[in-house]
Amino acid sequence: VEVAILETARGGMLRSGLAFKACDVGVVLNVAADHLGIGDIETVEDLAHLKSIVAETTRPSGYAVLNADDPLVSSMAQRVKGQVAYFSMDPHNELLRKHTQQGGLAAIYEHGYLSILKGDWLLRIEQAEKVPLTMGGLAPFQIANALAASLAAFAQGVSIEHIRQALHSFQSGAQQTPGRMNLFNLGRFHALVDYAHNPASYEALGGFVKNWPGCCIGVVGGPGDRRDEDFIALGKLAGQIFDEVIVKEDDDTRGRPRGDAAKWIVHGLEEVPTAASYRTILNETEAVNTALDAAPDDSLVVILPESVSRAIGLIQARNPLPQGNVAPSTIETSEPVSPTSEQYAEVHSS
Repeated sequence: VEVAILETARGGMLRSGLAFKACDVGVVLNVAADHLGIGDIETVEDLAHLKSIVAETTRPSGYAVLNADDPLVSSMAQRVKGQVAYFSMDPHNELLRKHTQQGGLAAIYEHGYLSILKGDWLLRIEQAEKVPLTMGGLAPFQIANALAASLAAFAQGVSIEHIRQALHSFQSGAQQTPGRMNLFNLGRFHALVDYAHNPASYEALGGFVKNWPGCCIGVVGGPGDRRDEDFIALGKLAGQIFDEVIVKEDDDTRGRPRGDAAKWIVHGLEEVPTAASYRTILNETEAVNTALDAAPDDSLVVILPESVSRAIGLIQARNPLPQGNVAPSTIETSEPVSPTSEQYAEVHSS
């Protein structure tokens, strides 16, 4: 084994600590309001303090890769014993600029390119639209993820050429990364499966959905152990992102009465003045099939499931086209995204 890449979930850190004593590269993508009220983590500041352990355990000879666009993440630099490398979607990010002017290492998204920046020199890796993970450059959060990954690799001595090769070959499809931006071509319309389940991931997904030229239908829900206000937030966001919404629930309600989580999501939908039309179908399978059966031509059905494998199975049963992850011709994409090739990471998220 040359490299081990480990996701360090907040729940695991609370229960058992880290699975390692120190790391060569510690990557923190963002901190968002999720899992709050669980395990004595009540605020996003509490969550940021917990996640900063990843940066703090970076060896003195290593790098902590931090998101310069997220103040809760960038402030973790003060706890880093090794070197810091920042990534940003904004080439004019003041923190990143000061860092590189002092000789620091960074990755930025500039003029459509994923680039490495150190001091006065800049190395362009590739245009974002040519990286399949970014869905033709239409998924900003995936561009940010690619920046972080590229920066982590470069900090460990991987060449730009090899990084570019990896970005070209990685496919965000149902076989390789199930549940992470899996796009299927069903002929008349497309379907997208993604395990977005918190407000931050809904917002990230919305960055892609808003670029879709046709009608967008969302099949939405959320884990039952979240707070009422979290479900209301999901409903508000769903109303802003989609033209039509089907509210469903997980099979495992995590202690909530059946229908309660959906009720709060509907409350959120009703708080948006220009909200999408909506209906509630609690059973996830029925909700997914209803959306797929009723999808208009050139539309996008976005499924945010409890069971990723079940959602993908329901779509596969409809025989998607072999190049199912190709966006419609009205969206300019440079690379097809294979359906046989999921981030939150919670930008999606860790």
